[in-house]
Amino acid sequence: MGGRVARVARATPVVMGAALGVSLLLPATPAAAHNSLTGSNPADGARVATAPAQVELRFLSKLDPATTTITVVGPGRVAAAGGAPRFTGDRVRVPFAPGPAGEYVVGYQVASGDGHPVKGEVTFTLTTGASAPAAGATPSPTGSAAVPTAPSGAGTPTGGASATAEPASATAEDGSAPVWPWLLGAGLAVALGGALLLRRRRS
Repeated sequence: MGGRVARVARATPVVMGAALGVSLLLPATPAAAHNSLTGSNPADGARVATAPAQVELRFLSKLDPATTTITVVGPGRVAAAGGAPRFTGDRVRVPFAPGPAGEYVVGYQVASGDGHPVKGEVTFTLTTGASAPAAGATPSPTGSAAVPTAPSGAGTPTGGASATAEPASATAEDGSAPVWPWLLGAGLAVALGGALLLRRRRS
């Protein structure tokens, strides 16, 4: 009996030591680990010829929209996010608004379960820029608007109005009462008066 107890006593430190070693070798639980980026699309450092419709980031833990910030900028630090981020579990997707060819940077800041902020960025290169309107396309509407047909049309009515006004003036002059009928009437009246006066003298 005493020998059996002694063997158990000697084995106990060995078992405890083995258990301690195993606990040290086990990885930290996800709850205690900081959240971190696990992948992206486009991948970090990728070169793409066709612009993606959206940029996706994948993380180790579920994301909290209230504590997550995502930015997308292109050449010249011009914003290239085409809308608000959309969250699905440990993933976030941002609509992509491509600009010229060049390097695009996707920056992120997320919070871990312990509240510790984690920052980083993903870069990719767009080898073909977004199609821009042709150089003559924009001036064309502007040019046609700058030379409207109204002014030229306005000149024609003005000329026609002045041409019409002149005949109207001539017509007005022709239509006015002539002077000679009045003179003739006055002469006849004077002659008639003289004849009556002469007749009275003779009588």
